[in-house]
Amino acid sequence: MKRFSAILFLAACAWTQVATNANKQYQTHEGREAVAKGLADPARDERQKPRELIEAMEIKPGMAVADVGTGVGYMIPFLSRAVGPNGKVYAEDIQTDFLDKAKQRAKLSNVANATFILGTPENANLPADTLNAILVLDVYHHFDYPDQMLAGLHDSLLNGGRIYIVDYYRNEKAMPNGRALEHIRLDRDAVIDEVQANRFRLAWKRDHIADVQYILAFDKK
Repeated sequence: MKRFSAILFLAACAWTQVATNANKQYQTHEGREAVAKGLADPARDERQKPRELIEAMEIKPGMAVADVGTGVGYMIPFLSRAVGPNGKVYAEDIQTDFLDKAKQRAKLSNVANATFILGTPENANLPADTLNAILVLDVYHHFDYPDQMLAGLHDSLLNGGRIYIVDYYRNEKAMPNGRALEHIRLDRDAVIDEVQANRFRLAWKRDHIADVQYILAFDKK
C-alpha cells in the first residue's frame, strides 16, 4: 500500500506546475501588456544580441525553425531573414494576445514565411518531424510542464535537429534587484540535466551575456 501511495505521489508531482513564480504576471491581460512593453522595447537589440543568437544557431537558408514562446514576435524578423524565402518560421505562444502582437510585428516587418501556432502549457503543437532548429529564448524558466513540453519539441525535430535554450543564470546579477533568484527555477547545469533526461544530448554550452544569460545547444537523440 505504501509503495502504491508513493507511485501516486510521484505521478502527481510529474503533472505539478513548476513555474508558478515566473508566470505570475502572465495571468492577467494587464500583466501581459506590461510584459509586452519590455519585450518590444527598441533598446532590446543591444542587450539581447539577436544577430549573435542567429549566428550561434547556424541557421541556413531553406531551414524550418521554431520560436517557442515567441511573445510579441521579437525574433521573427531575424529568423525569417536567416532562413530566407524558401525557409519557414513557426512562431508559437500560449497567449492569444501575444500571438496577435507577433502577427502585427511580422506584418510590419514584411515577413511572409511565418506560421503562427497557439500552443498549450503542455505542448507547443508544432508539426512532427519538421524542424531543423528550435529556439527557446528567455522561455524555458516559464515551462510549467517541462517534461511534456520537451517531449513535443523532441517529436517536432528532424533527425539531426537541435534545440537552443537561451535563459538567465540563477544569480543576483542576472536580473535587476536579484530577481532571478526567485524568478528562475533552475540554474544552467540543472537545466542541462533536465533536458538530457528527456531524450536530448548536450552539444555545447556557452555564455551569451556574461553572468546574465547562457546558450545551450541540444541534439535530438
